[in-house]
Amino acid sequence: MKITYDDILSIDKIMEVYKNICLNTRHKTKLVKFELSFSVNVTKILLILRMRKYKHGNYSIFLIKEPKYRIIMSECIFDKIVNHLISKYVLLPLLIPKLIDTNVATRKGKGSKAGIDYLKKYINKLKQKEGPIYILKCDISKYFYNINHNILINKLKKDIPDKELQKIVVEIINSTDHSYINNQIDNLIKKEINYLKEKGISDLEIKIKELSNLPRYNKGTGLPIGNETSQILAIYYLNELDHFIKEKLKIKYYIRYMDDFILLHHDKNYLKYCKEQIAIYVHKLGLELNKKTQIYDLDKGLNFLGYKFKLKGKKLIILINNQTKKRVKRKLRKMKKRKAKNYNQVKASYNGYFKMANAKNFVHKAQF
Repeated sequence: MKITYDDILSIDKIMEVYKNICLNTRHKTKLVKFELSFSVNVTKILLILRMRKYKHGNYSIFLIKEPKYRIIMSECIFDKIVNHLISKYVLLPLLIPKLIDTNVATRKGKGSKAGIDYLKKYINKLKQKEGPIYILKCDISKYFYNINHNILINKLKKDIPDKELQKIVVEIINSTDHSYINNQIDNLIKKEINYLKEKGISDLEIKIKELSNLPRYNKGTGLPIGNETSQILAIYYLNELDHFIKEKLKIKYYIRYMDDFILLHHDKNYLKYCKEQIAIYVHKLGLELNKKTQIYDLDKGLNFLGYKFKLKGKKLIILINNQTKKRVKRKLRKMKKRKAKNYNQVKASYNGYFKMANAKNFVHKAQF
């Protein structure tokens, strides 16, 4: 498929992505401000793109506290429109067809349900052969923050031939290379620590350690957390690793959800070899496997995609851990107390989540 820079220069396409942004933006203040001069703003976006003068603006950065501390970054509506424009009309059509089917994150028709379906299918196939089933579960250390810009850009040049499109994608990728981002993260952490000290909470030291360990951006690495393009680029970055595992290591049963991926096999020693080879491969990408990477015996259980999978005899049991149950109940209680408008929608979503597991008793007692 051939896509050029001029193909994105369309008011209709700008309007299309803006409608999608409106549907998915919770906080409407930015939208209201943008719509006060809507025609002027939309025309300005098109004009700047036509003049080839687009520069990404500063992010608003926030500290999220539940279920754990993490940083998210929010673009202004102007940048968000450009980001969605590039995602929908450049990255999705050019990059997604390159991906293997069992790379299941952030793709239409995929997601965690697809990952679970693949896993159940693979386990059922492996059960036909006698012997234990082993799973190598890999996780990348601070994945989004360690994606190497130069490596990513060189990969993209092969799959996005148009040089002007390359330039605008590079502009978005390099938008984390500014000192104000780490300065804002540091200020947010300092403010939260002072707040915790004033409250005098019992687990203060644990919270301070958790906050202090939040990643920062080094120049030349990392994707902005929250961007539409970041989701696509993050599933694309490890695409060659997927092919390496499937084609070079000859792993037939393999699933990846972003930077969390599993290899299923009857031979534990072969999975140990695979782990060594994968560690070498990801190191070349500027990444490292974290300490959670290990080999599991399915008879003893495996945590993946928020569920616990365990084989009892020949029967596969899918469970939900107690921590997840507590977190869901706590969140729904808070939403109900403040009479959140999307309470029923969130409750229905969790109901679907629990139905994929052996959680009938919990769902009944919690009245999901």
